[in-house]
Amino acid sequence: MRFGILGPLTVWREGEQVDLGTPKARVLVAVLLCRAGHPVSEDQLAVALWGNTPPKSATKNVQTYVHRLRRQLGDPARVVRQGGGYLVPVDRDELDAARFEHLAEAGRAAEAAGLVDEASRRLHEALRLWRGPAFAGMTDVPMLAAEAMRLDEVRLSVLQSRIAVDLTLGRHTELLGELTALTRAHPLRERLRAQLMLALYRCGRRADALAEYTRARTTLIEETGLDPADELHDLQQRILAQDPSLDLAPRVAATLTGAPATPAPAELPPGIADFTGRDDEVAGLTEVLTAPRPGTVAMAGIAGLGGLGKTTLAVHVAHRIASRFPDGQLYADLRGASADPVRPADVLSRFLFALGISSTGIPESLDERVALFRSCLAGRRVLVLLDNVAGEEQVRPLLPGGSGTAVLLTGRVRLVGLEGASMLELDVLPSAQAMGLLSNIVGYERVQDEPEAAREIVRLCGRVPLAVRISAARLLSRRQWTLSHLADVLVEERHRLDELVAGDLDIRAGFEMSYRMLPAGAQRAFRLAGLLDAPDFASWAVAALLDVPVRQAEREIETLVDAHLLNLTRTDETGSLRYRFHDLIRLYARERARREDAEPERKAAFARALGAWLALAEAAAEHVPGPCYARIHSVAPRWRLPAEVSGPLLAYPMAWFGAEYAALMAGVAQACEAGLTQLAWDLAGSTEVYLNVRGLYDGWQHMHEQTIALCRETGDKLGEAVLMRGLLEVTTWSSPAGPGPAMTRMRADASQLLDLFTMLDHPVGIADSLATLAWSMTADGNDAEGLALAERALRTAAEADYLGGQARAYHVMAIIHGEDDPHGALTVLEHAAKIAEALGNAHYTTTITQFLGAAKSFCGDTIGGQELLESSLEMARRLNYRYLETFSLLYLSKLFAAIGDERARATAELTLAHSEDGNFGHYLADALGVLGQLDLAEGDLPAAIATLERAVRVWRTRGSIPYLARTLHALGDAHGVAGDQRAATTAWEEARELFRKISHEDGMRTLDARLA
Repeated sequence: MRFGILGPLTVWREGEQVDLGTPKARVLVAVLLCRAGHPVSEDQLAVALWGNTPPKSATKNVQTYVHRLRRQLGDPARVVRQGGGYLVPVDRDELDAARFEHLAEAGRAAEAAGLVDEASRRLHEALRLWRGPAFAGMTDVPMLAAEAMRLDEVRLSVLQSRIAVDLTLGRHTELLGELTALTRAHPLRERLRAQLMLALYRCGRRADALAEYTRARTTLIEETGLDPADELHDLQQRILAQDPSLDLAPRVAATLTGAPATPAPAELPPGIADFTGRDDEVAGLTEVLTAPRPGTVAMAGIAGLGGLGKTTLAVHVAHRIASRFPDGQLYADLRGASADPVRPADVLSRFLFALGISSTGIPESLDERVALFRSCLAGRRVLVLLDNVAGEEQVRPLLPGGSGTAVLLTGRVRLVGLEGASMLELDVLPSAQAMGLLSNIVGYERVQDEPEAAREIVRLCGRVPLAVRISAARLLSRRQWTLSHLADVLVEERHRLDELVAGDLDIRAGFEMSYRMLPAGAQRAFRLAGLLDAPDFASWAVAALLDVPVRQAEREIETLVDAHLLNLTRTDETGSLRYRFHDLIRLYARERARREDAEPERKAAFARALGAWLALAEAAAEHVPGPCYARIHSVAPRWRLPAEVSGPLLAYPMAWFGAEYAALMAGVAQACEAGLTQLAWDLAGSTEVYLNVRGLYDGWQHMHEQTIALCRETGDKLGEAVLMRGLLEVTTWSSPAGPGPAMTRMRADASQLLDLFTMLDHPVGIADSLATLAWSMTADGNDAEGLALAERALRTAAEADYLGGQARAYHVMAIIHGEDDPHGALTVLEHAAKIAEALGNAHYTTTITQFLGAAKSFCGDTIGGQELLESSLEMARRLNYRYLETFSLLYLSKLFAAIGDERARATAELTLAHSEDGNFGHYLADALGVLGQLDLAEGDLPAAIATLERAVRVWRTRGSIPYLARTLHALGDAHGVAGDQRAATTAWEEARELFRKISHEDGMRTLDARLA
């Protein structure tokens, strides 16, 4: 069965036209064919048949029409009921519109592939299917009118494509009449005007072609107020200049005249069937090469590391656009990455021969060959692909001289001196495209069976196309291998490059070529920079590795960047450029270092780099407000930068730490692996202030634990003590994973820390240890012993003239007095405030302001307390220190709750959110307690019980007895109000036992009354 809508509606069955009956029956058929293969609802059919006011019997009438139609078509399956409507299923060859669009698509694809004759045949065949306007005589139906308009627009577009192909084939004379009529029918279609102008020009009617431009311009201005687009204007200028590129391609002209012609060169290497991805790159290169500025040579370059697929991409693009260059495509591998690059004169000799110059007619000198080459290309449309370019000097003689030609270059070097070239820096494949490449080669099902292993292979290949292709080739050659097995093979870094070999494909070979081209200084920089595990680094780190001035290191780095062996990634927070190795390149650099640099030299270079990071880190740490610790350093050697370099780097210390955070963490881990104990612990200790301010507790804990293990292994007691002191900050303020309650572990660690510093006879360390141990005593409610330890810490710090230690001792005393003795806290905080002023440490000043605010609030001075807490909140936010901000919010919420301020809940909820984000276990539990009490006061008993139970669970992990007891007391009250006396008694009894354990008389008396 065949259906026709490209003209009057027709239906044929077994070679005979079907009589569709009444006009409404014909409309029904037309609407169903308009949406062929898709259901049309009964409502839509009713509107199509009767407009916006269908009769009440519309649904039944539609069903009747459908029934008759099925009978007329002789096949009930031809009209299918689906959902609330009907559809007519048709094959592509049954409906002329579907056939038309298929042929048009095939014709355009043939044109893009350079198959001009095939394109012409397909496009002519498509247009012959039209018998008149689509849905002729039926466009009073809005749905049909819209589809008819779409189809007519597609027809006109296809018609223009067919004319373009016919012009390429030299049919300009036959096209004149058709184009004249079309431009009169569609006066605003600029492409038709351009085609008519070109046909007139090729017929020798240059004046008529120019007159047609004038008519087009006049019409456009009168009708739209706009001048012609650039394409039409450029064509007019080229006609005026008699641009040779407007003439027929020589081989077409020769065919028309019967003269013999040299075959157009077609030298492109074969494309790769499994080419994957690079859609944006392909589109960009295609635009550059096919739409140059008038009068210029279109020139694009692809630069990048070996293995990224530069040649593959270039060949793919060249094949894609080959039809735009009917006079041929020239190709040469210039072997730029080899020790013996091809001479331009030799390339020109071969190109000239391909263009029809006999061997005896090729001049001897390079200049004469260049001149003849450019003369041969004048007026032709030729694509030149120059692969593996060594540099500008090699490629300049191979460039055409006039417009119409295009040049596509590939190479490992940046051709920054090549005027007019659009350069693409090729990178590794995006993950999805790399997975697609693996799937295309080894098979989709095999990848889908082991998707995680496939992703791991792609990751270990660094998303380098050649590495992925090699891995896929190995899987193809070893069908018994699973993808997981290959992933396991590749995971070993030391041997990964050995495994990325398949036949003549070798990832290392590409790196080797680039490396061999480097001067000696850049080779050494490459090898030594590869020793670093830092994900990226600045030029001063390379200067330290090489033990040279920074400017010299930057010159070597630029050479590596130009060779695509090192990537420039970004400008960091200090304004420094940062560089990164690709993972596989780093492995190759380390291979070269192991082969060419003795182990002592490698170790010394790495130690210098760590010494540079340490020198900057300890200087930056002095200007970052943090806990009042004395800085305790090792005697590890520093590699110091000159002041003119280090000064700008450290102008904003937090910015420097932010830029170097990942490198510092990697450096400490690598120093631990290398056994550089003093560098490892000193560098780790110097980062503590930054980690504290930013709340990076997980990284801090992992780094310190790793380094403490090294210190114990090598017997470095000072390093162990310094890092244990820092690690206790994590244990104290966050909620790190570990056995038993956090405060119990803290007390044991603080005792061990005191033993270490006592053994070292280190008064400053002893003072810090005593203060920390005193703080831990509050968890057991052992306030008397805690105060004694704090007073001892104060005396020790005073004897050592350690002002920071005195500050910490007063701070701990205030914590011990706490909410139960706010007047005692206020007394010691007044001493602390004087020290804060002397220290000038913004972190400590904020902390003391917070505690003063809390103490005043608990003493009954709610106005003074609120002012201090709000002031401390402002100070914490200025410091961008979330932990301090959370403390201020917590005690503001407690104050607001106490005085009935409506801001209590919002403040407590914000405290809770910050605590959850930062893993501040103490504040989390305390904020939950405030919210639970607010719920209880508001009568929301289920919420109060749930929130307080969560607070109890957190306090148990913290191991703080006084806070746990108070929260259990509140939970019992909530259960009691809810009428659950058993649950209330259980909570009160546990709270009473805890209060008894810490000798808290007021708590015990209150609970005795509750339990009575």
